[in-house]
Amino acid sequence: MINNRCVVGVEWLRQNYIDCRDRIKGRLHEFKTIAIERDEERALCELIFCLLTPQSKAKLCWRAVESICKKYNTLQCSRSEILGELYGVRFRYKKSIYVYEAIRRFIDNGEFRIIERLADFNSAESARDWLVTNIKGLGYKEASHFLRNIGMGDDIAILDRHILRNLMRYGVIDSIPTYLSKKRYIDIEDKMRLFSKNIGIPMSHLDLLFWYIETSELFK
Repeated sequence: MINNRCVVGVEWLRQNYIDCRDRIKGRLHEFKTIAIERDEERALCELIFCLLTPQSKAKLCWRAVESICKKYNTLQCSRSEILGELYGVRFRYKKSIYVYEAIRRFIDNGEFRIIERLADFNSAESARDWLVTNIKGLGYKEASHFLRNIGMGDDIAILDRHILRNLMRYGVIDSIPTYLSKKRYIDIEDKMRLFSKNIGIPMSHLDLLFWYIETSELFK
């Protein structure tokens, strides 16, 4: 149930959703084409992006991804070459190792195959669990972000600071946690899912809507 004090805010949220719904649908369709077309190259770019984003600016991270993918044969680039493109990315030394190891984790007969591997799972949640366990540098937030960005995670939450801040604003959570264990993450995700259902805005749309409200654009 939506807290009474949030009713006016929810109506404002719904109106904003109506205003940008088509753009949100278009953005999500772009993501879905990655999985539909089994576009492993684009999936690789999204994986690198999600490994770089923790505590770093999204646009800066995406520029680094584009630079890596344009300059090098990504499947063969060295850790030092990756590192050289991460200027401005926080914890770039550690993240360059994460990226290097993640790329090699999914090379099969000279080709990158992560969509093929994830297609074996029967739910986004089980795919996410596997990613968190097997890819160093991916927590639940980053794994959720990656799955959404390749069109394989419609009903899971990307609980970054802007999402948590908005969930608190609308009374879904009482405070922003300083640390998200798996149990706490799933608990908040379930609350967000219920909130999404109650206000009639799909989970994947709600994330981009919150992003749009805060930044006036739909990025990643």
